[in-house]
Amino acid sequence: MIEREIKLQFDSPSEARTAILAAGAAPLKCRRLQEDALFDTGDESLRRRGCALRVRSESGRSLLTFKGPVQSTRMKAREEHETVVSDGDVLTRVLESLGLHVWFRYQKFREEFAAEDATIALDETPIGTFVEIEGGERAIEFLAHALGRSESDYVLDSYRGLFLKRREVLGLTGADMMFADEWSQHSS
Repeated sequence: MIEREIKLQFDSPSEARTAILAAGAAPLKCRRLQEDALFDTGDESLRRRGCALRVRSESGRSLLTFKGPVQSTRMKAREEHETVVSDGDVLTRVLESLGLHVWFRYQKFREEFAAEDATIALDETPIGTFVEIEGGERAIEFLAHALGRSESDYVLDSYRGLFLKRREVLGLTGADMMFADEWSQHSS
C-alpha cells in the first residue's frame, strides 16, 4: 500500500482542532499518547535505503510498521505495511534478538478525525503542534485548503527530521523527541 501524507504546522492544539472541525471533519479517535521506536541494523542499512521500521505503542496496543523509501512527489508518498501486535515489549525483544536496535524514540499526543477520503491527525509534540493529513491526493489538497493552507505550507519531513532541525532552538536535550515527564502527565 502507498501512504500519502503531509503535515501542517499550527500555533496551538486548540487552533488546529478548531480549524479541523470547521473543515467538516468528524472525531474518529480521542487524544492519547503514542510512543514510537524506530529500529535499524548495526550498519544502518534501513536508514541508508530510506526505509523505516517502527513499533508504535498506544493505549495498551502496538503496531509494527515498515515504510519504504520516500517517492518523489509534492506530497510525502511511500510504501507502507502495518500490522497489529499483541505485545510491543515482546516484539521489541524479538527485534533486538535479531540484531536490530532502537535508534530513535519519539512521543506525541494524537487525536484523529475523518473527512473526505482522508484521516486527519492532530499531533501535539515536544517540537510543536502539527496536523497530519493522510489519504488520497485530492482529499489532502482539499483538506489543506479547507484548513486555510496551501502547498507552500506542506511539511514533508519526518518527526525525527523536524526534531533535529528544531531541538537546539527549543532548548531540547537528548537524542530522542520525548516529553518531560511532568508535562506528559498533565498536558491536555
